[in-house]
Amino acid sequence: MNLFETTAYAAEAGGAGGDAGLINLLFIGGFVLIFYFLLLRPQNKRRKEHQALMAGLDKGDEIVTAGGVVGVVNKVEDDFVKVQVSEGVEMRIQKTAVGATLPKGTIKGLDNG
Repeated sequence: MNLFETTAYAAEAGGAGGDAGLINLLFIGGFVLIFYFLLLRPQNKRRKEHQALMAGLDKGDEIVTAGGVVGVVNKVEDDFVKVQVSEGVEMRIQKTAVGATLPKGTIKGLDNG
């Protein structure tokens, strides 16, 4: 028995290294899908609906703006809409500020109430 001599044994290599890369790739792919379905898809859908709303504005439509102003469209221009908010009072509003169209007769119902 020699006190200065040591024996070293090598451990066998593990086979799990290739699977870890595949699992990481699946996690990244899953996060991308979750990101798309929870954030990007609904935002694109809302944007398309708002563009259709802006393109479909016509004279006589009753609208409400993002700021809460209610009125009737008198004239549609390229980027702006002239809205009658009261008798003899017209405002020029950007089309992008239009929040929604209202059913016909909504403003008369608000005035009577």
